[in-house]
Amino acid sequence: MTAPAAAAELAGRVLADLARHSPTDLDRWQRQVRALGGCREPVRLTGSRLLVDQTTGEVLHAYTTDAEPHGHLLIRCGNRRETRCPACSAVYRRDAFHLVWAGLAGGKTVPEAVQAHPRVFATFTAPSFGPVHRRVEHAGRVEVCHPARSGPACWRRHAADDPLIGQPLDPHAYDYVGAVLWNAHAGKLWHRFTVYLRRELARLAGLTLRQFTRQCRLAYAKVGEFQRRGLVHFHAVIRLDGRHPDDPDRIVPPPAWATVALLERAIRAAAARVEVRSPRSPLYGVRVLRFGDQLDVRPLTALGAGDLTPERIAGYIAKYATKAAEAAGTLDRPIQARHLHRVKTVERTSDGITARVLEFIDPDRLPPGVTDHALRMIATCWALGDRPEYAALHLKRWAHMLGFRGHFLTKARRYSTTFGALRAARVEHRERQARERLGLPVDEESILVVAHWSFAGQGFTPGESILAAALAGDPQPDPDPSTPEGGNDHA
Repeated sequence: MTAPAAAAELAGRVLADLARHSPTDLDRWQRQVRALGGCREPVRLTGSRLLVDQTTGEVLHAYTTDAEPHGHLLIRCGNRRETRCPACSAVYRRDAFHLVWAGLAGGKTVPEAVQAHPRVFATFTAPSFGPVHRRVEHAGRVEVCHPARSGPACWRRHAADDPLIGQPLDPHAYDYVGAVLWNAHAGKLWHRFTVYLRRELARLAGLTLRQFTRQCRLAYAKVGEFQRRGLVHFHAVIRLDGRHPDDPDRIVPPPAWATVALLERAIRAAAARVEVRSPRSPLYGVRVLRFGDQLDVRPLTALGAGDLTPERIAGYIAKYATKAAEAAGTLDRPIQARHLHRVKTVERTSDGITARVLEFIDPDRLPPGVTDHALRMIATCWALGDRPEYAALHLKRWAHMLGFRGHFLTKARRYSTTFGALRAARVEHRERQARERLGLPVDEESILVVAHWSFAGQGFTPGESILAAALAGDPQPDPDPSTPEGGNDHA
């Protein structure tokens, strides 16, 4: 059977099943799928929701999934990863854009005066753990990758899409243990950097740390990006605010001594000083982990001046907020049992015979596209994850992320709005629309929502996926108010 014929047969079974249960099931299922806006892996819920008048106790509207096709309500998965769900990652990317933009230009409870605050865009890189293939351009000309008279060398001029870029010149000499441990501690290194940065700002201003924190506040938003060599680096917007003596939540201009030049000097000093030590290992000792030497700090001037506009920076950070380590040639989901090869061993000890089961990453069981370099880093995570001194790093759980276990997009509390606030505003807007269609009061205080939902699974069947892909090109809002975010962000 040809592929098109097989796909048609799968889709036909779904259509026949929906039509057999109820003449309205197919129409309702199509409306649910359109309301997903193209979500690939929707969550299936069972349950009910009541809208009750708080004054009289009257039930104004009742909804239950019993009447839905297959007894399920479909809601968006909300996955931020573009490789997992392009539709939901697009929503996340737009939210990330507005979150970063507001901290640069104002809006979303942030005053426009922040445009005049000291602000920089900084990039923090990882150190080298061995030479890798690279593409270097100078004056519009691509240079030789790694010319060398001794040691590993590469005399090629790599194209931009050459899969060799980021791969070690000599994998056997590459420090995979150091690379994995650096990724595993990168989040902690960033946190410690923010602590050091406050200290450096106070020192350069001639203040104690307590005096500095009474006058200034550090605000930032940072995103992690995986380089093709499999190491994460950070892009960050860093801003200095003042502190209002009577309203600590208010964003006000900083003192006159808080300048862009002072902020840049403090960033460079803090980045050079900060370090994190790995747990002591009888096999690998203690690794002292630092940022790489390549630190780029670019001052941000007035809104729209120069090439670093708020739009470009917000778009840049939002873009990487929807990606993970797949850019480095690894998986976009955790290692599972089907990816492992198990070997039973028997050891004779002084206490008798002990049976053990050893687990290894099986390259043949991994999905296509995983590079040799990424595979070695995954295997290193797996091997180190068996060592008790590294248990707190959860390296097996984060092996698909090459050891990195932090959040990709983080921000200081008062940098700008939050993802939760943006989602809540979207929910409220769609809830109001749904109530207006039903002729119900839009005043939230007059209506009590009583809901109970249970997880019933996730994803489409193969046949449903084919039909959903055909419907995804025409997303429409769900007219049923039972879906609290108009069909499917949150139930």
